[in-house]
Amino acid sequence: SGGAVALNAGQLVTILSSADDSAISFTIVGTDIQGDALTESLTGATAAATVTSVAFFKTIASITAVGDPAGNVTAGVSSSCADVIFAGRARLKGTYIVNSGTAGTIKFRTTSQAGDTQMEVGTVGDADATRDVVIPEEGVLFKAGIYIEYTVSTFLTMTVFHA
Repeated sequence: SGGAVALNAGQLVTILSSADDSAISFTIVGTDIQGDALTESLTGATAAATVTSVAFFKTIASITAVGDPAGNVTAGVSSSCADVIFAGRARLKGTYIVNSGTAGTIKFRTTSQAGDTQMEVGTVGDADATRDVVIPEEGVLFKAGIYIEYTVSTFLTMTVFHA
């Protein structure tokens, strides 16, 4: 209900409309996971439905309705996250993960959070269980940066080793 938002990782923005807002749009202004300016326009949803951004926002400066909403509108974020580990050429050497109670997958991508998946690591649904993944030899080469995509509840903490 006003003000800016800074998130721990990039997240997808959701907009829930209580009435039919499919004839208007919402402009989201903020920054992406690398701190670059980002603006996305979302067409409103039908009654009691949610629309979700395509881009991951690390900060949200404003969400503005372009037109008059037909009813109450609520903005939030989804549980899908993305972040940058290192933006340049790097080799992934390993990761240490403390799992949560929810199993999931962490995707390590190159170029951007939407880039090609170079490696996936599964987490287990056992709270406080750990995964220690060591990649032998030279590791996995990421020519244009190491980016991750995951679901919020997938793990408690993660340390990524790269060179």
